[in-house]
Amino acid sequence: MVANPPYKDSLGYNFAMKNLKNALLLKQLYLMRILGYRYVDNIAISDATEHNVILPSNIENLEKQAKKCMLCELSKTRKSVLFGVGDKKAKIMFIGDAPSTSEDNEGKFFIGRFGEMLSDMITKVLKLQTKDVYVTNLVKCKPYGGKKISPIDIHACHPYLMKQIELIKPKIVVTLGEKAYQNLSGDDTALEQIRGALIQRNNYTIIPTYHPSFLLKNPSYKKDVMEDLKKIKEVLEQML
Repeated sequence: MVANPPYKDSLGYNFAMKNLKNALLLKQLYLMRILGYRYVDNIAISDATEHNVILPSNIENLEKQAKKCMLCELSKTRKSVLFGVGDKKAKIMFIGDAPSTSEDNEGKFFIGRFGEMLSDMITKVLKLQTKDVYVTNLVKCKPYGGKKISPIDIHACHPYLMKQIELIKPKIVVTLGEKAYQNLSGDDTALEQIRGALIQRNNYTIIPTYHPSFLLKNPSYKKDVMEDLKKIKEVLEQML
């Protein structure tokens, strides 16, 4: 068991809403720069903008809003918005970093080499069906040209992720890769040191492990992921 690492906000939601408001303000600043402005004394956030900070209170409407989102540069090059897939009342949620090229092209999860490996982790080791879990990413759009996701991209999408967790209410959140763990937890511990640990939150437990994309490049780490998945299975069985 690992003690709670420091976090920017104990509930996460207020912090996420502040992030979204900041992202909206940043978008406005970028627009003004494009229009030729170089300096302004003050920019007021209108009541309409403030209203937009309140995200929908059900997962279907939240997905609709996310699919119209234009807050970051990824929206300019994406083919699809991969919001999430699976049981909207799932006890276990998987969070990766970003959609793969195959997923972006097809607009579906669990395709391509990464998706197939994740599917195998769920079905062959955890003995669950993919429809019984919920899968999403830090960002909902694929970075263009193989670029890595930036802190700005993650910052813009963070409120959607936190709202997904709030609405779905998973008991276990499995973070896939270092980015997913560090951005969700606020802890900068290296993944190799924290993987497989149980990090308690108010309403759920984070269990970090390696991302399938990392395993494809580093197959020797599959045994570590197998250990993590066995632990996840044990924790899940205790909750049922």
